[in-house]
Amino acid sequence: MIDVSGYTKLYGDTVAVRSLSFQVAPGDVLGLVGPNGAGKTTTLRAIAGILRPTAGRIEVAGIDLQSNPVAAKARLAFMPDEPQLFDYLTVTEHLQFVARLYGVPDAAPRIPSLLEELELTAKKDALPPELSRGMKQKLSIACGLLHRPAAILLDEPLTGLDPVGIRRMKETIAARAREGTAVILSSHLLHLVEELCTRLLVIRRGEMVALGTIDEIVSARPELAGRSLEELFITLTGDGAPDSAVAGAA
Repeated sequence: MIDVSGYTKLYGDTVAVRSLSFQVAPGDVLGLVGPNGAGKTTTLRAIAGILRPTAGRIEVAGIDLQSNPVAAKARLAFMPDEPQLFDYLTVTEHLQFVARLYGVPDAAPRIPSLLEELELTAKKDALPPELSRGMKQKLSIACGLLHRPAAILLDEPLTGLDPVGIRRMKETIAARAREGTAVILSSHLLHLVEELCTRLLVIRRGEMVALGTIDEIVSARPELAGRSLEELFITLTGDGAPDSAVAGAA
């Protein structure tokens, strides 16, 4: 589970995120959506333990991220929109390195399985400079999945993938949720969000404007009934949207 309570992030006098609270239960896929600059990546990086909150509390699998950061980070995986890889490690060596870092006891049989799942077997001995953008993305996600995290944070996971790769990646995300992993998926691809996510968290200017299933969000705003997800998104995040939170069921 991911539990965020009162998360606030300031940069000097600038408020990046203000008093954000939500939970993601095991098996849930939360779609984190909002316009550019809304605070999505800032929120993901805080949950990943990269950014220190100015205020608030974040727990991963019941472990407080601030008081026990190593244990909390060991239970999660963060896949940023730009893969961070080592130029002089092959695809297989990346996974072996991650296995040592996380102490994965069954890495030897799991690595070939992940390579097959993410269509990397043919590239297992390749170095990152030899990989396409999509292949790098797949490798980054394979590294994140190797230690069976309780929580997965995905920032634009389909970047650079071809249609077959997109389909396979969606299957991978859905399979981890079925296994009980708590997932946060941030993407501007609303069709992906609508297809995979059980709930939405819509933020604008660092503040929550809606939280819940699409039906719950619409029930709180009857004027949105019958709108497509794209129209709903534009209404909730456009210049005419209210600054205060308008939430569905938490």
